[in-house]
Parts: sequence; C-alpha cells; structure tokens
Amino acid sequence: MPRRIPRNALDEVRTPRRFPGFLKTASVCVLIAGLLSPFSQAVAADATPKAAAEDHCGGRCSDILPPGENGNATLAQILLNQGFGTQPGHAEDQLGPYANLATGYPALTDDKINSFFNDASFGVPADQVASTEKPAGRGDVTIVRDKKTGVPHITGTTRYGTEFGAGYAAAEDRLWLMDVFRHVGRGRLTSFAGGAAANQGLEQQFYRTAPYTEADLQAQIDNAVAHNGARGQQALADVNAYLAGINAYIDASDSGRYFPGEYVLTGHKDAITNAGKIEHFKVTDLVALASVVGSLFGSGGGGEVNNALSLLAAQAEYGVEEGTRVWESFRERNDPEAVLTLHDGQSFPYATKPAAPKGEALPDPGSVTQEPLVYDRTGSAATAAATSASTTAAKSALSSARRGMSNALVVSGAHTASGHPVAVFGPQTGYFAPQLLLLQEIQGPGISARGASFAGLSMYVELGRGQDYAWSATTSGQDIIDTYAVELCQDDHHYLYHGTCTAMDEVEQANSWKPTVADGTAAGSYTMRVWRTKYGPVQYRATVGGKKVAYTTLRSSYLHEADSIIGFQMLNDPDFVKGPQDFQQAAQHINFTFNWFYADARHTAYYNSGDNPVRASGVDAEFPVWARPAYEWRDWDPATNTAAYTPPAEHPNSIDQDYYISWNNKQAKDYTAAPWGEGSVHRGDLLDDRVSKLVAAGGVTRASLTRAMADAAVTDLRAEDVLPRLLKVIDSAPVADPAAAAAVNTLDAWLSAGGKRTETSAGSKTYAHADAVRILDAWWPLLVKAEFEPGLGSDLYTALTADLAIDEAPSAGHGPTGSHAGSAFQYGWWSYVDKDIRAVLGEPVRGPLARKYCGGGDLSACRDTLIATLKQAAGTTAAQVYPGDDQCAAGDQWCADSIAQRPLGGIKHGRISWQNRPTYQQVVEFASHR
Repeated sequence: MPRRIPRNALDEVRTPRRFPGFLKTASVCVLIAGLLSPFSQAVAADATPKAAAEDHCGGRCSDILPPGENGNATLAQILLNQGFGTQPGHAEDQLGPYANLATGYPALTDDKINSFFNDASFGVPADQVASTEKPAGRGDVTIVRDKKTGVPHITGTTRYGTEFGAGYAAAEDRLWLMDVFRHVGRGRLTSFAGGAAANQGLEQQFYRTAPYTEADLQAQIDNAVAHNGARGQQALADVNAYLAGINAYIDASDSGRYFPGEYVLTGHKDAITNAGKIEHFKVTDLVALASVVGSLFGSGGGGEVNNALSLLAAQAEYGVEEGTRVWESFRERNDPEAVLTLHDGQSFPYATKPAAPKGEALPDPGSVTQEPLVYDRTGSAATAAATSASTTAAKSALSSARRGMSNALVVSGAHTASGHPVAVFGPQTGYFAPQLLLLQEIQGPGISARGASFAGLSMYVELGRGQDYAWSATTSGQDIIDTYAVELCQDDHHYLYHGTCTAMDEVEQANSWKPTVADGTAAGSYTMRVWRTKYGPVQYRATVGGKKVAYTTLRSSYLHEADSIIGFQMLNDPDFVKGPQDFQQAAQHINFTFNWFYADARHTAYYNSGDNPVRASGVDAEFPVWARPAYEWRDWDPATNTAAYTPPAEHPNSIDQDYYISWNNKQAKDYTAAPWGEGSVHRGDLLDDRVSKLVAAGGVTRASLTRAMADAAVTDLRAEDVLPRLLKVIDSAPVADPAAAAAVNTLDAWLSAGGKRTETSAGSKTYAHADAVRILDAWWPLLVKAEFEPGLGSDLYTALTADLAIDEAPSAGHGPTGSHAGSAFQYGWWSYVDKDIRAVLGEPVRGPLARKYCGGGDLSACRDTLIATLKQAAGTTAAQVYPGDDQCAAGDQWCADSIAQRPLGGIKHGRISWQNRPTYQQVVEFASHR
C-alpha cells in the first residue's frame, strides 16, 4: 500500500486505506454477512428525560468537531466503508456542516449558527434521546447519546461512577486511536500497527524528545499526586475510575465481538475464532498519551543549534558585528510591528536579549552532526523511504517551529449587541479520522462541563464550557526548552557534570514488524537508542573551541507531562471556577505552553500558561550554553527536573481587554517566543484587522464574530497583506511586457475581490480567480529567493530558510503542518518581504531589516526583479505548481488545497474545501451568571 511520506507527524500513522486484491466486493459481502449483528453492540433506547445541570448559556452555546463523534468501527463497518463508501452512524455527520461554513458564512445570522454548529447546551431534550446505557450495569452513571450527533452525555451520582462512565464512553468512541497513541508515546508504534516508513518516522519523532521508561512514566503520576494534596489524590482516583471504564468496555466489546475492526486487520485479533487479546489500559498509558499531546501542541522552544548555525553563517558573510546585526533583524525577537494578543501596551519581559550574553557555546564551523537515533536496521527499516522518514522526524523534533493550535476571537460585553461577551475559539489540531479529540458532556460530583478532550485523556473536558463560563486555548510557543553543551570526557558517552566525569544513561527501544492486512510493509526491525544526561537527551555532537561536546535539550515539562491534570480538574469544577480570576488560577496549574481564553456573562480573560524557567543572568535563550552551574536554570534539581519558574504575574495575563485575538502570534510586548516569524505580517493580523473593526463599530454578535473568523479562514495572507505593495513597486512605472501586464491585471482583480481562496460556488471544486491563486503560489518562492539570496549569499539564505520556511500556502507539502491539513500561513517570509519592500519604496518601517535587499535597495532594480519572477510564475502550469500527491492528480488546484481527514483507522472520508480555522470550535455567549 504505497503512499507518500507526509510532513505532519500525525499524518504519519499508517492504518488501513486500501486492502489487497482478495478483498473484492464479493468477498466483502461474505465477510460482512458473518460479522453483522448478533455480534454488534446493543444499546437500549430510553426516552426518559434526564435532568440537565444548571445552564446559563440560554441556547447561545454551540460547537463543532468534524468528522463525527463515532471513531470506532467494527470489521464489518470498515469493509462496508472501504468497499461501498458507507459510513457508520455518527462517523461523519459533523463534517458537512463544518465544511459548509466556507461558502455559507457571508449570510450567517445568529439564528442560522446551528446550521453550521451543534447546540452545545447541557443535557438532551427527551425527544432527542437516541440511546441510554448503564455501562457495565452500574447504577451510579448513565450515558445518554443524542440523535443528531451521538455525543455522550455522562451523568453520575458518584465521582467514581462519573469517571467510569467517561472512560467507558471514550473507549466506545476512540478505543483504536487511544491504543495507537499509547504505543506512539512509548516508541512502539511499528510493533503494534505495522512497519510503514511513516510509522517509523512517527515513533522516532516522539522517542527522540521523550525517551521514557515505564519507571519514568509511573514517577510522573506519583509526583503529580504527591505534590498536589487533596486534588492530587482526587486526580489519581479519577484516573483509576476512568481506566476501569475503558477496560470494562474492552472486555464487553471483546466478548460481544464489536471491538474496532483494526485489531483484526493488524493481526491482534482473529475475525473467526476471536483469538487474540486487546491489552487493558494502565495509568502509565495515559502519561504516554499526554507526552504525545504535550510534545505536539504545548512544548514551545528548541532550535538553538539551528539558530547558532545561521548566526555563524551571517557572521561569515558580513563579519561578527554586522552579521550579528543582520541576524537579529531577521530573528524579530521583539518586533514593534508584530500583532499582539495583549494590545494595551502591557510589557511582560521574558527570554529577552541580554546586554552581555554569558556562557554561549557556539559550535566550531562545520563540526555539528546530528545524534543518530536508529541502529541495527533490517529488512524494510533499511529502505530509502525509511531513512527519509527518519530524517523528516528528526527535523520535526528539533525545530522551534511547533504546530499551530489556533485560534481565538473574544470580545468584551462593552462592545456587543447583548452586553455580554462573545467568543469564537478553538484548537486547530489537524484533520483525522477519527479525530484526535472527542466531544462529551460530563456531569457529576465536582464536575460540570461539555466540550472536547484528547482521546484517552478525557477524564475531564479540556476545552469547552462549564455552567456559566467557557474556555479555550491556542499554542503559545514561549521558550521552555534550552540546549546545553556538555563537555565530553573519557569517551563519547561520558560527560562532565559539575566537574565529575559522569556516564550517560542509555535508553533503548527495539521494534520489529511483519506484514498484515492493514500494512503490507515487508518485515523489518531496528533499535532506537537515546543517550540521556542530567541536562536532557543528546541531540547533536560538535566541537566548541576544539573541545568535543554533546548538545542536549532540556525542557521544563520533561518528566512532567502529568502535572497539568490538576489545572484541567479545576476548570471542570463549578465550585472552583466562578470568575476570571479563578480561571486564571486554574490555568496556572497547566505546564504546557498555551494561551488560555475565557468568557462568561460579565467578563473575559486571558492567561499564558507554561513552566517558564528562570534562566541564569546573562544567558541568551536563543543559543546553546555551557552545561555548567553558572548557566543552569535557577534552583534546578536534575533528579526531578524542577527549577524556579517565573511567577504568574510575569506571564502575559489580562482581564476584560476590549478584545483578544490569537492565531499563534506574539502574546505581548517583550515576550519572546521560540519560533521565528513574529513580525509585521502574521496570520494573526487577519483576525486583528477584522475584529478591531467590529469592536470600533460596536454591536458585535455571535454571527458577526463568526463571520470575521470564517472570512479570515479563506483569505490568503500574502494576498491581503503583502501583495498590494509588491504591485505598488511594479506599478511605479508602466508595465510594457504583455505577459507581466496580464499577470498584474489578474492579481489586481483577485485583490479587488478580497484575495480569497474560495470556490466559484459551493461544491464546484474550482476556485474563483484560479489563475491569480496559481500565479501567487508560483511567484512567492521565486520572488523571495530572487529578492534575498543575492544580498544574503547562498549560505546565509539557506541557513535562514532552515530557521523559517519561506512559505506555508494551503497546498504546501512543507512546513510543520504538511499538506491537506487546513492550517496555513503560520510560518513564512511575509514579514521580511513586507519590511524590505516598504523600505525600498521609502515608506516608514519600524524594526526594519538591517539592509535593503530587493534590487540592492534600488526601486528600479527591485521592480525588474519582481517583474522577471512574476513572468516566470505566470508561465508556470497548474501541474507544475500543484504536482499531485497521494490525494490529488497533478494540476488539481482545489484538491491540492483541500482538507483531507487523514485515516488513523479503517474509515475514510471525502475531502472538503480549504478553511484555515479551528478543528474543534465553540461559539459562545452566556446570558446569565450564577
């Protein structure tokens, strides 16, 4: 089953997409006949209405999570889907409404919101109850599912029963996915799901940065419980009840033979005899799951070695002083033109540039080598595809460009039509089948919430709403990861720790696989080996001043992925969260790097979470430093990886600002984030420009704020914020060349229409202004290279593109999000082009680049460069711009942009038109407060 090697980590999980030739229609029918009910799960229908919890939303809370709630499918259902395209119930009933917003938003009104979203009120009306069950026959918990979406509404009379029900419902909806990711978190995916090159890359990516032993995983739970008093004890009790629910479903589905069919297709169960075993879940599985989620979405930082390499390249090109000045101008640590979430002038200094850096350990030129991870490759592990996947995995693991988790639009009640705050927010976690998140409502002693949770971690709602408040998050990216240069002694696996030659800790994971129905990859095996130090795992080798060193990465959440459970517990507790200050206090207990947003009937609030280590005076977080006591984190204890952290007041935070926006942009003045690209043009501008206009006009509604989000979601950032000035340079004199003139006219017409990537009509699968979109997609990489490489030199230009990719268009197969992933325009050189072009035009630029690059700073020469590259782009065919992949034929522009629900199991779904918006999304406006 060949397929391309995707660029997004989660795209890499290899699960059934196509089956061998013997599974033809006739065979499918025979198999299905033997697999249908009586073995299907039976759930009794019960129309008895359930008492809803206190709900202050007044019907104004909505949410959506495509493709659908049901992420489990029996073997029969998988075969029907693969053979005939039929969908299990509730597997994709949220995909259509979600997709339709891309063309339906211009006419959106408040009364039409639930045509595109679900009603997120608490409870289920009596006439909408589809089923009621008492999991495992328990009398203290009931799971009610609604007719429209099949979302579980879990109501318990005891805390244990409530959490048991949450675990049972999670397994009903995501058991296979949960099993996949507990293996990913342990670096054992290939042995479980198959040895496809993409699976190899995925387990390598996470094992490189979180090479945990079972003892490490258990210690995380023990520490979280021990240091959090009664809440820690309650968390452990909740986890144990949740696990009991998961395992009860495993037993029931196994004996009833309605377990996910992927277990058969991957060889873990026999379809005829039912031989084989689905392993019960244990507490360390949940920590392994949390390590994957935290690494993907909540671990800002890293990239210090790449930063050092590009700085050295700049100094080699221009000399130390000028090279450093050039490098700093591209780094944009604290760009005065950057869009900010906190825009009232607040300053929150963190990871700023020290006046006199100390302890820097920059590598000797040409000495850096990446630390090998994989050893003893055999069979299919030794193929070119396998080694390429390893290269991609290492690049993803070591980059500072973390996946975007967006976005948020929150408006204070002072500017809304109702006088109550309005919020449209949610996480942008990619598109998968089944989805990584699941929807649920949990009501029980000390818990009252509805929303989304990561599968396998849904003992609490992680993003959602309570009785009279709602909350959400975006990835923040502040730097909680540092790189240390440990000086080697004795051999390559001993290092100096406080003057003593100390042995590195060797951790290994051996994996092997053989072909299955799901994955026909030939047999193979390898061993992953990580060398751990007190300063974290070794990632590179180099010399510094001639001394042999190992570069290690240390993050504050390393060995602490379980700690955040307390914050989520608080957010679900209606007796704890009664206002914005309580919300902020709960978020302070989450050590992942997130921006948290809040809205109730009276207030809005924001808090930036994460354990931000207090660095030694003079340490520059951008570069590697020596592993010596003088440069360690303040109060750092290597035995527990704890340190002094910046106090909550020093984290960006706010209550009742006129509005908040976030799309993974800069949080506040002086607050430096690890990823590059927080400059004058950022996708956050697409939100800020629209929301600021709404706020200025007043009378904001749920519909108008949703329209603002949806309009930004189909807009090309380059077209809206950079293209006008590019054309201004070209139009500074008459365009004589007919081909260039025609291209300019085409782009002008697109700009006049809004610069959007939208269909001519719903379902046409053809873009309006398709030629303009094609021209810009082709032009951007050409113009960036022609604009900057001559002035920077090839070596420095290449080094800077390693720090920040030049483009991230929707069809791009590069960058941290990969292709067909929806998220776009997070990382790119749009700020550099914007600042440089404005400088060449003689316009004012705050925080300019150190030099002018386009045409060497000459307007006429710059114009010649732009026209030459524009002509080249205009002559590039659609097949060249969109070369095709495992999803699309070459030249199919709409398809190249389209969103694919990447299969993580046996069920597949159709593609939808591109939107750059949250995967799970809420639209909320509370009408009252307790």
